[in-house]
Amino acid sequence: MAMSHPHWEHLPHGADITVCGFGDSEAVAFEQAALALTAIVTDPASVGAVTPVEMACEAPDDELLLVEWLNDLIYEMATRSMLFGRFKVHLAGHRLNATAWGETIDCARHELGTEVKGATCTNLKVVREPSGQWRAQCVVDV
Repeated sequence: MAMSHPHWEHLPHGADITVCGFGDSEAVAFEQAALALTAIVTDPASVGAVTPVEMACEAPDDELLLVEWLNDLIYEMATRSMLFGRFKVHLAGHRLNATAWGETIDCARHELGTEVKGATCTNLKVVREPSGQWRAQCVVDV
């Protein structure tokens, strides 16, 4: 079956937002979910890939690994005052190693939207769709 290109989307969920990442591999779906997270805060295209930040996390299963990954990103954005617009994820079992490229928040260039407080286990799903494409999604608290 033909697979579509990697992409992300938001789905409404009450007062919160579901982030969804899609890709031809589970790792690409995780990267796209991270872009969807950034897109809540600002336009990912406005974020320069200036500074690389290495991250690693692990969890007992793929779904909880997605939550850990997104919460690590939220933590790094908050503590470094950075935004990230490019990601490279490597998965080995239920362990994730990633590089996120971004830059310090610049209010003159980054139109800031909603602050993301945390990724949750609500509407949590990491699956390979019948089309062969991977989907990684969860609700984030805003």
